[in-house]
Amino acid sequence: MPDPQEVLTKAVAGAMVEAFGDAAAGSDPVIRPASAGRGDYQANGAMALGKRLGRPAREVADAVVAALPAHGAVRAVEVAGPGFINLTLDEGWLAEQVRALLDDDRLGVLPTPEAKTIVVDYSSPNVAREMHVGHLRSTVIGDALVRVLQFLGHRVIRQNHVGDWGTQFGMLIEHLASTGWEATPTREIGDLNALYQEAQRRFQSDAEFAERSRQRVVALQAGDPATLALWRDLVAESERHFGVVYDRLGVLLTAQDIRGESFYNDQLPVVAAELEATGVAVVDDGALCVFPPGFTGRDGSPLPLIVRNSVGGFGYAATDLAAIRYRVRELGADRIIYVVDARQSQHFAMVFAAARLAGWLPEDAGAAEHVPFGTILGADGRPFRTRSGETVKLADLLDEAELQALAVVSERGDGVPETRQAAVARAIGVGAVKYADLSSDRIKDYVFELDRMLSFEGKTAPYLQYAYVRIRSIFRRGEIDPLSVIDPGPVSLAEPEERALALALLQFDEAVRTTAELLAPHRLAGYLFELAQSFTAFFEACPVLHAPSEELRRSRLALCEITGRVLALGLGLLGIETVDQM
Repeated sequence: MPDPQEVLTKAVAGAMVEAFGDAAAGSDPVIRPASAGRGDYQANGAMALGKRLGRPAREVADAVVAALPAHGAVRAVEVAGPGFINLTLDEGWLAEQVRALLDDDRLGVLPTPEAKTIVVDYSSPNVAREMHVGHLRSTVIGDALVRVLQFLGHRVIRQNHVGDWGTQFGMLIEHLASTGWEATPTREIGDLNALYQEAQRRFQSDAEFAERSRQRVVALQAGDPATLALWRDLVAESERHFGVVYDRLGVLLTAQDIRGESFYNDQLPVVAAELEATGVAVVDDGALCVFPPGFTGRDGSPLPLIVRNSVGGFGYAATDLAAIRYRVRELGADRIIYVVDARQSQHFAMVFAAARLAGWLPEDAGAAEHVPFGTILGADGRPFRTRSGETVKLADLLDEAELQALAVVSERGDGVPETRQAAVARAIGVGAVKYADLSSDRIKDYVFELDRMLSFEGKTAPYLQYAYVRIRSIFRRGEIDPLSVIDPGPVSLAEPEERALALALLQFDEAVRTTAELLAPHRLAGYLFELAQSFTAFFEACPVLHAPSEELRRSRLALCEITGRVLALGLGLLGIETVDQM
């Protein structure tokens, strides 16, 4: 199904070449939705082309319009301002495209013609510690990207690179061993949190304990049976906790997606040997290091990526390099996406550079990409914490969101049966938290304000969910089977609000593709908000059940049904649940 923006891009690009020949080849028409009163779309490419040709942009725009072939999609074209080309779509063509969405399960979004195997590395909590608010962004951003990429037809492999190795883990195991700790069926992750804090205090204050902890890491990597037994108990309990949180968040991650640091333990010596044998890594002051070109310290000296430290231990860099090698060679990854906070940008840049030097990654920059994100802040503008200054547990945050949502559902009295209120509140509360995160440009920090997130007004999940509820209520009140509008006859777009809604519906494909191209869920989240706004304006201006004629009634019911489907599918791609009543 043709996307209006794509149709217009091809038409205007062709007109540019027709008007100016090879000099205009490859020019981008820069098609964007137009401002109110200036047609449906605007082509801004004449300015750039005029600059390249050394001619006035207005003159270039006039020539492009003169060369624009007759096209069934376009009703009117005009040049405005310094060289903007305003394009108005033909109402009949527009109505036909919208009507066709009723027969399309993909709602106008075609699968990609170049499907790839894409590994997405996200969430990455730490074993033996509860998931906290700091894990929220990686988890929900990564999950949304996985859903969008899968929907477009890519083979997506989820990888949850959990932290179960290294000095901190050795510290915890040494503490457990020295205190005679034993696993029991009733021991839960909260107990382990307390034990971790105790171990950390000992590590910081007891030099002898700190040294034993480091040796415990070596023992763990060497497969010492007693150390491994403790490790397995902690991993199993942690995985149970992760699963509970993932189920509550409604993300796709499962235990089968876990590839912790421990998974690569046997590969680390091989990785180090291969790097050293090829000259990519060298021994420097007892440590095996890679010095990727272009990375320097504050004093200008080459910055090392330490693969193996001077006492024989392997760090994060070795594990990350082993992961790349495994994902490309064993999983067949064409592309690897790392959804990790922005503070790790330099680390991943160096790891990617080292992997390219080793020949494990192609030179193509897109083969491995870091998807950075900002920090969740409290009302004071600092990283979000409890009033006592502790890290907010993710489970506690979800509890509070669901509790407040339940109060809202109970107070609204919109006919939600009491037996369903908890389920509806869960969808609203969790959806509100996820949408607030996903609707923010991921690279930016944002303030966590639960009251605002749960509002039914503004750019929130409840606003979008309520737009869907309104649509379902129309069919319930009219006792209409949604399947009955599959063949509604002609779709009328005579009213401005009908036309605006139709245009918004046809922009779904562009929103999904832009989200995948930029790895930016806020593009899809923002589109859905604008769609909900267009539907609200339509709903308030255009009677549906009491339309002036049966033909118009069926047309407007079709617009409602398509909007409901797009909202449900779009929110689903963000991992947010819709409900029929609120």
